[in-house]
Amino acid sequence: MLQIDPGVRQRMEVVRGDITRLTVDAIVNAANQSLLGGGGVDGAIHRAAGPELLEECRKLGGCPTGEARITGGYRLPARYVIHAVGPRYRDGRHGEPELLASAYRNSLQLAEANGAETIAFPCISTGVYGYPARDAAEIAIGTAAEWLREHELPRKVVFCVFGERDEAIYRELLG
Repeated sequence: MLQIDPGVRQRMEVVRGDITRLTVDAIVNAANQSLLGGGGVDGAIHRAAGPELLEECRKLGGCPTGEARITGGYRLPARYVIHAVGPRYRDGRHGEPELLASAYRNSLQLAEANGAETIAFPCISTGVYGYPARDAAEIAIGTAAEWLREHELPRKVVFCVFGERDEAIYRELLG
């Protein structure tokens, strides 16, 4: 279990469900570098937001791994979609942990800069990018906790997981 200050812990929660249905200020898309949609969470967000999201993403010209870009939420309940590009996992010794932490930090920074009080993250890089779920969850929670210790916004970070296994990992790590 990670050591998290109780005040910071109160600002984080785990929800199992469909991130496209959450009523938060910003949802994070586990995007690819093109930002033009894909499978998994990325495809679900693009479908739920409607064609306007793809149109705006085309104007952004992509996004490097470890960085994030923000767009409108269009038909989603969320005002914003923050597109974070996580790394493809090789063996954990090619900068993957730093790049994944950077994707989370950059997303939180964009949320703060746009006044988002609530943000929901999926499990970035754990699908087709192959990042081990527990390692990725430790980075996600640790990075968010570090951010929340030093910043007022966002006020709430939601880790939106899809399956039972990920839910168990996040709940265990959060205590």
